[in-house]
Amino acid sequence: MSNSSKNWSKNELKVYLLLLCAQADSELTQIEIDMIKQKTDSATFASLYKEFIKDDEDTSFEKIEASIGVLEYSQMELSDLKKELFRSDKKFTAAEQYLNKILDNILY
Repeated sequence: MSNSSKNWSKNELKVYLLLLCAQADSELTQIEIDMIKQKTDSATFASLYKEFIKDDEDTSFEKIEASIGVLEYSQMELSDLKKELFRSDKKFTAAEQYLNKILDNILY
């Protein structure tokens, strides 16, 4: 696993998670990318996107789990984060539902 996730801020983790959720249906659209870009500055997005596209799913989950442990989220923060992740594009596909269950196991 790359060490870069060890130093993620909560916002950086959220951007990485948004990329993962957007990719859940195997299609990362320009609309989704533009929406995610609005959540952070361009340098942060570029860095995280470059890292994200190199990571396989297992690596992504490992990085997320490690970051969650380091960042010490409260249960309320985790709940709010999940709501934002899965309601951002107003769709909740079967792939996103599956990813939601995986993230439940990681987050809680």
